[in-house]
Amino acid sequence: MRNFFLLFFFGLVLSILPWWPAMAADLRVQVAALQSRNGVMRFALYDREAAFPTYEGRCAYLDVPVPKSGPAEAVFTDLAPGRYAIAVYHDENGNGEFDQGLFGFPLEGYGFSRDARGFLAAPSFSSAAVVLGEGGKTIRIGLSY
Repeated sequence: MRNFFLLFFFGLVLSILPWWPAMAADLRVQVAALQSRNGVMRFALYDREAAFPTYEGRCAYLDVPVPKSGPAEAVFTDLAPGRYAIAVYHDENGNGEFDQGLFGFPLEGYGFSRDARGFLAAPSFSSAAVVLGEGGKTIRIGLSY
């Protein structure tokens, strides 16, 4: 009889585990070596390949004033563990747009997680994706100007 209750208890625990909420984690993103201390850093977070890096496809975003010194930093909180990609740009003039010149060449600093680069286009989600575990993570992004 004791074995029956032990099996029943462990079976019950195992049946509940898949529905147990995953631990939330924070993703801290730092950007250093800014060309100027004007404007705003605009961070966009993506959790799906098909949505990266479109304006409509971001699952979260943060606008952070550029600090007087040190790196600009954004913290995305309470994220489920998984794969995420970040796109960021330095909106130096604060107009809310990613300014581009002739033929779409960027006029403001921009970057992606894992310092992923694309050729005449944004990089792929898989080249920019970082894995976020339950303990959280800090990443650094370098900007291209």
